[in-house]
Amino acid sequence: MPLVSVGALTACGGIAASAPKGPPVQVDLGAASGTRAVQAGDRLMVTAHGGVLTEVTVADPKGRQLAGTLGAGGTVWTSRAKTAPDTKYSVLARTKNAQGGTGEAKESLTTAAADLLNKLVLSPGSQGATVGVAQPIMITFDFPVTDRAAVERRLKVTTDNGTTGSWGWVKDYSGKDRVDWRPETYWKPGTEVGLRAELNGVDSGGGRYFGKDYDLHFTIGRSQVIKVDLDRRYLSFVEDGEETRRIPVSAGRPDGDHATWTGTFPLMAKEGTIDMNSETVGLGDSYHRTVRDAMKLTDSGTYAHAAPWNADKVGRVNASAGCIGLTDADADWLYGKVQVGDPFEVTGSSVRGEADRNNGIGDWAVDWSRWQKYSALSSNS
Repeated sequence: MPLVSVGALTACGGIAASAPKGPPVQVDLGAASGTRAVQAGDRLMVTAHGGVLTEVTVADPKGRQLAGTLGAGGTVWTSRAKTAPDTKYSVLARTKNAQGGTGEAKESLTTAAADLLNKLVLSPGSQGATVGVAQPIMITFDFPVTDRAAVERRLKVTTDNGTTGSWGWVKDYSGKDRVDWRPETYWKPGTEVGLRAELNGVDSGGGRYFGKDYDLHFTIGRSQVIKVDLDRRYLSFVEDGEETRRIPVSAGRPDGDHATWTGTFPLMAKEGTIDMNSETVGLGDSYHRTVRDAMKLTDSGTYAHAAPWNADKVGRVNASAGCIGLTDADADWLYGKVQVGDPFEVTGSSVRGEADRNNGIGDWAVDWSRWQKYSALSSNS
């Protein structure tokens, strides 16, 4: 484990600062657990002998302080925050002895580097991206996060218009821990969004630390909502609240294996021309073909895309294996218009019903009051 052994705080190389009258106060530094060795994840304890502590300041090289409290009549100071790995801390303790003499003691300690690290992936995935009005901030972790509250406290979202939102913890389709921040309602177009994740040195649980801080900035683009009606077999392209185009579609066949999921699906990715193989989504060898204008909606393989093999069924019959098929011309047009994060609101009759919340970006599958309860800092979480 990352640790460093420390002893008494010193003043100018001595045991303690000299006091103008009376004997100097001896100041010791160690871990709150009672050991003299301080390891990452410990709380620091500063103890005065022969007097009291009047002030204690512990800071890292960036000036970030470990907050703490005095106790035991002013003879003990204990940090509320835990120490981080591979970090040098400067400690300043001001003291007073029984005769009223004052002094100060200084020391520094450096914790060892962490043996175990946790890493993460941010989405949107590129700085300065422009995304749709349903795009949440998403942070996916390589390893489980057991101290979710400690992590969430270090995440700060800023907007240029005071957008209300909340973090919510989910499991992604592969089972990884993910925390998303979504607004109460769809974003206002043009909103500038920033994320500051001050996670360097934070223990995500089990002694697995983060090794850096993270920043992300992106902009919300124009309002575009794609409303898909499975029963009437068309989609409406709605810009700034007005329908600007209606496009015929052929969705999934009405059975338990092929029906199209319903729900709100922020567009996950524009993948262009891809190879689709039914065996990868548990449908046997019913199809294996190359499709173009692939717009990803779920992790289980739901896309909107060009489907020329179903051209005679588009707008007439739901005949796909679960995707939303369009004619070549309409798919080309839609692909050129949509942004990652644009919501596809799929409604109508479906034998399969709503997609699971972890199948893609399911943040809009629950109402606002319920979403807030998924925060690790919610009293009801």
